[in-house]
Amino acid sequence: MPVTRGFFRKRDEGPAGRLPPGQYDTGSSWPVLTAEAAPDLAPADWRISVDGLVEAPSTWTWDEAHALPGSTYTGDIHCVTTWSKFDMTFRGVSVDDLLAAARPRPEARFVLAHSSTGYTTNLPLDDVTGGKAWVVWEVDGKPLSREHGGPARLLVPHLYFWKSAKWVSRLELLAEDQQGFWERNGYHDRGDPWREQRYQGDA
Repeated sequence: MPVTRGFFRKRDEGPAGRLPPGQYDTGSSWPVLTAEAAPDLAPADWRISVDGLVEAPSTWTWDEAHALPGSTYTGDIHCVTTWSKFDMTFRGVSVDDLLAAARPRPEARFVLAHSSTGYTTNLPLDDVTGGKAWVVWEVDGKPLSREHGGPARLLVPHLYFWKSAKWVSRLELLAEDQQGFWERNGYHDRGDPWREQRYQGDA
């Protein structure tokens, strides 16, 4: 599992009220942690699909996704490996807009996010709706780099960052929860940083 400098800094307090328990402020560093090699995926070859329990399965190309109403998140992100990074700005499209086009069926309650690499992670539908999740391709005014999930990644900033699947290509809506890669390997099914839901069995 490749890691970069920044995982091992001493914990500090960070901005008041913004650092979840057990986390430290990584400052200007944005560490990289991957379970697989970063794919060399050109924007022209990227697609994002929403399918499963929806009335209108939908797929967008890079240009089609960029033609949707843009949406911006400015705030903090938190990794289960204990680092947090403050005041980041991501730009892309709200998952709400993708779901509005696909029209989830009433029985849809969960999302399984798929990456082009085969990586998956599971989320309750409530955690990606209501302005809480995005598919993003820009960070701090620059294109999202390949090592950080470019050309596009899922962004679910209120949960630990493994839920923000890199190189996202598909959002599959399900009636029942289905564990993804890290969840099958012992990580928590939800991953709320403020409750320290790091591993299976945490509250």
